Amino acid sequence: MRCAQNWLVPLAMSAAVMNLAPVARAAGPVLHIKIGLIRMPHTKDTISIMDVPPADDTLAGARMAIDDDNTTGTFLNQSFELVDEPVARHGDPLPALQDLAAKGVHLVITDLHAADLLKVASASAASDMLFFNATSEADNLREQDCRANIIHVAPERQMLTDAVAQYLIVKQWPHWFLVKGSHKKDALLAADYLASAKKFGANIVGTRTFVDKGGGRRSDSGLVQTSQLMGLFTQQMPAYDVLVAADESHVFASYLPYTTWDPRPVAGSGGLEPKTWDFSHEAWGAAQMQNRFAAKFHRSMTEHDNEAWVAGRMIGQAVSKLNTADPAKLRALMISPKFDIADYKGVPLSLRSWDQQLRQPILLSDGRMVVSASPQKGFLNPVSTLDTLGFDKPETRCKLP
Repeated sequence: MRCAQNWLVPLAMSAAVMNLAPVARAAGPVLHIKIGLIRMPHTKDTISIMDVPPADDTLAGARMAIDDDNTTGTFLNQSFELVDEPVARHGDPLPALQDLAAKGVHLVITDLHAADLLKVASASAASDMLFFNATSEADNLREQDCRANIIHVAPERQMLTDAVAQYLIVKQWPHWFLVKGSHKKDALLAADYLASAKKFGANIVGTRTFVDKGGGRRSDSGLVQTSQLMGLFTQQMPAYDVLVAADESHVFASYLPYTTWDPRPVAGSGGLEPKTWDFSHEAWGAAQMQNRFAAKFHRSMTEHDNEAWVAGRMIGQAVSKLNTADPAKLRALMISPKFDIADYKGVPLSLRSWDQQLRQPILLSDGRMVVSASPQKGFLNPVSTLDTLGFDKPETRCKLP
């Protein structure tokens, strides 16, 4: 078990964890803030049982954020309440939105696919709501389909592919063999890797598509989803430095390491993967966050947990500065240069005003440890090195009011 270092413990840690007596709330009227959570069960069909999402994925992170918000709120006459609205798999999220509206909720964390998020954000009941996208990485949400009432805590997909590309260029592995899945979302991820290769000067020596023929990810042992196929599938390619996998559907990429025809490293959806959070991340004070979360929920913190926690803390920090829960005022503060948030990644995180995407470092993990974090040294930007990841202001297609 990790040991948190006392000098790294933030002021937002709960009184119970710090072994201090609870602090009495200051006298006066209390501002009560309801934060909604609309979440749909994940349909991720994983290859490894280690990757099956926990039942309270995202929810646990949001609950931890509420606890931290209330710890700070104790001193400021502010209290926070989480209103959880789970949606059935493939269900309609609009009834959940309407329930939140009826309960007076104006700030909503979402764990929804891109189409469902756009659906709720465009509904009449959402006219005075501000949404915090905690899980969808779809580029279109930050580009042509951006909305003023959606703040993106989860990274856009282009940020993830840029993070991998920067590291491969730093390692002087510029020649890539790109393997993509046969689903539409795999094609979108492959397109982002192609864009990242062009952006940072990599060369795609060849591309192949692994066709998903169906079957159970963890049960088939024949010719459908087996690692024995990978040697034959990856042979007879021009010389390359690294295999980059675009497998958003989680069909084949985990089989690639150590099974390719040529002895080459694997990155992308398998091997070295870009992540916003990883259970092995301990740098910059993250050990105490991992310990706190494990003590409370008896499991490791996932990416979705962390993103929901950041969303909740962004709300709590903005409310503490303005002493209001007005969505318009909170949004104006959050997209201004005066606002940033900490997430144990070594630098303050802030929102890009042009598409409301949270700037953040991306961890590169091999499944057991964090190998590196992007942006890499040497990649420069006139505003922030974090803007070397994803769509910079001159590139954006987002037009916000």
